[in-house]
Amino acid sequence: MSNLAERTVKTEPIFDGRVIKVRVDDVVLPNGEMSKREIVNHPGAVAIIAITDEGKIVLVEQYRKALEKAIIEIPAGKLEPGEKPEVTAVRELEEETGYVCENMELITSFYTSPGFADEILYVYKATGLTKKENKAALDEDEFVELMEVSLEEAITLMKDHRIHDAKTMFAVQYLQLQK
Repeated sequence: MSNLAERTVKTEPIFDGRVIKVRVDDVVLPNGEMSKREIVNHPGAVAIIAITDEGKIVLVEQYRKALEKAIIEIPAGKLEPGEKPEVTAVRELEEETGYVCENMELITSFYTSPGFADEILYVYKATGLTKKENKAALDEDEFVELMEVSLEEAITLMKDHRIHDAKTMFAVQYLQLQK
């Protein structure tokens, strides 16, 4: 055990929702003192950097209740129980954009907020896109508008704070580095 590790002595479940669970852990700190940690458990998610044959980045605009506004993002979605991240990525790309892809490549994965949550985000790059005539259905409470922009347009959207979430900013910067 690392000399930085905290030992959990008690866990109290607080909330068990459709997307997240919240608990409070009583922990023993490395110096022997006690503390409480509020933890959010999340099943994990995927985000997809989808590039059309014309070199356009596929984005979606959707309302985010937590922010009380619509934001522009790359397609993304949470893992279903037992579902492999690549399967989730293929499903979410089709549901949110109507595209299917020939290639789905894992770029990286990272923890979104490790100070209080265990969510891991798998980032994929999708190429060889084909638009399906009959798009898969969105979740019943999901409404999105599709956008296709060049890298330069995406950079401008980011500079203008119209792209303002971490996964999409990462995607734009990743594509910049690949040039």
